[in-house]
Amino acid sequence: MTQIYKRVAFIGLGLIASSMCHAMRRAGMASEIVGYTRSKETRDIAREIGLCDQVCDSAVEAAQDADLVVLCVPVGAMEAVAKEIGPVLKPGATLSDVGSVKRTVIDAVGPYVPEGVHFIPAHPLAGTEHSGPRSGFAELFDNRYTAIVPVDESDQQAVAELTMFWQSLGALTETMDPDHHDLVLAVTSHAPHLIAYTMVGVADDLRRVTDSEVIKYSATGFRDFTRIAASDPVMWRDVFLNNKEATLEILGRFTEELFALQRAIRQGDGDHLHDYFTRTRSIRRGIIEAGQDTDAPDFGRVKARQE
Repeated sequence: MTQIYKRVAFIGLGLIASSMCHAMRRAGMASEIVGYTRSKETRDIAREIGLCDQVCDSAVEAAQDADLVVLCVPVGAMEAVAKEIGPVLKPGATLSDVGSVKRTVIDAVGPYVPEGVHFIPAHPLAGTEHSGPRSGFAELFDNRYTAIVPVDESDQQAVAELTMFWQSLGALTETMDPDHHDLVLAVTSHAPHLIAYTMVGVADDLRRVTDSEVIKYSATGFRDFTRIAASDPVMWRDVFLNNKEATLEILGRFTEELFALQRAIRQGDGDHLHDYFTRTRSIRRGIIEAGQDTDAPDFGRVKARQE
């Protein structure tokens, strides 16, 4: 595989950045990988495990002379990071990110991108409930979609190069409009996470009454909720604060559906429940047919579990 970028810098060294490092080495996609994260403890761990060729002590040092800079910090921190590194980004470099929300990232980062630097937001739709530099693995992006979300002024050659870069890491790619991206992710990720957090919170209240029976007798559905609810709280706080409109729209629709199901249960309307569950079951079949999960036992996940 031809190297697209000679020096790649990661700002933030959690699950996504560490997995990108491993996947890049697997594909031979960079001659130099550098990284920075705010926590000294995390930088020390990254050095200990040899995650990057160089772990820097500042974001500016990492971004300097990089051909590709990837912001892997929570959405709420991206503006401050962009403001800090903007002056040292070299002409012709590409600045990207991996945030789960795109419109607010574009609005926050865009003003600090110097002329001649290609700003191309992106979002890998892959992850686990784990975080930190030890959590990454090269296969995380295999056969998972990465959304490439160019801004109006994005250079087409630079977009093509970033697309090829993600494909070299094993990802399928799709170009998306930022607002459409945020609505789609509100359906497929953000609202489900909020529902999972809510279910686990309700169960925690119940657990106090039932002397831990909720934990002892957890069925597979609840276990999957707890897996999702174990995700990084800072990241998800920022996701909901920065994708308010789309998430609230989907939650409104969810509430309407929930009320309809409540009414069917209350009235003993078995036909409505059967028809509804039959329709929703087909969505699961579609996900399996698209290769985004398997029908194997234990949720189709082995060891490091993908969402």
